[in-house]
Amino acid sequence: MRIRHENRVNFLFPIFFIALASSQCACSQAFKTSRSATLPPVINNVATYKNSTSIDSSKTLILLQPFIPQLIIDLKYASKNNFTKQILYADAAAYARRTAAVALKKINEELNKTGLGLKIYDAYRPYQVTKKMWKVVHDERYTANPAKGSGHNRGAAVDVTLVQLATGEELEMPTAFDDFSIKARHDYNNLPKKILHNRTVLKTTMEKFGFVSLSTEWWHYSLPGAADRFELLDLSFKQLQELE
Repeated sequence: MRIRHENRVNFLFPIFFIALASSQCACSQAFKTSRSATLPPVINNVATYKNSTSIDSSKTLILLQPFIPQLIIDLKYASKNNFTKQILYADAAAYARRTAAVALKKINEELNKTGLGLKIYDAYRPYQVTKKMWKVVHDERYTANPAKGSGHNRGAAVDVTLVQLATGEELEMPTAFDDFSIKARHDYNNLPKKILHNRTVLKTTMEKFGFVSLSTEWWHYSLPGAADRFELLDLSFKQLQELE
């Protein structure tokens, strides 16, 4: 009986491992399918982009200067003055979908009435740049997961601050750009009244014209529902400039 029992065990072991391997393979395949299914389409060629914008002109990427007079551009990811300490794109310019660009123009006009204006730190961002950022900071509170893409990749988000219209000098805000400390949160209020006022002016004006804030970053604003309205884009700034 002992010999028979050992033979039975030896016979069952290969079956068990074959079944386990098949199960793992099926799970792995299901995971791969799930992952690929969650990533929205990424437009990475001019022909597809042109076709998309011909159907819906609100999807057109607009060069924010000179579309918005007196707008100041200071693209942080075109320099090393950002959290990655790397230049993430070259030959950059500030673009946004037409819907966002029109809203930003109204915001700047509203601010101009009180002697203020907008400065753009970042606007449209190619999808490949988001993948680079994710390698540096794996935290969805601060960087977009490439599996989902970001509002910046869709041309529907901007990083902004306020400036004095006459001098271009930035108003004092809770932190510098790309500061991921608790002070950058909108619900952090242990700050001087002047700084709280500046943050509030920016937030209320952006929200008045349709943007929504990100709770962890006082500078980041996006159009609601962007994931449903706009495709992810991976067009280089050189490609966009050739379309002008």
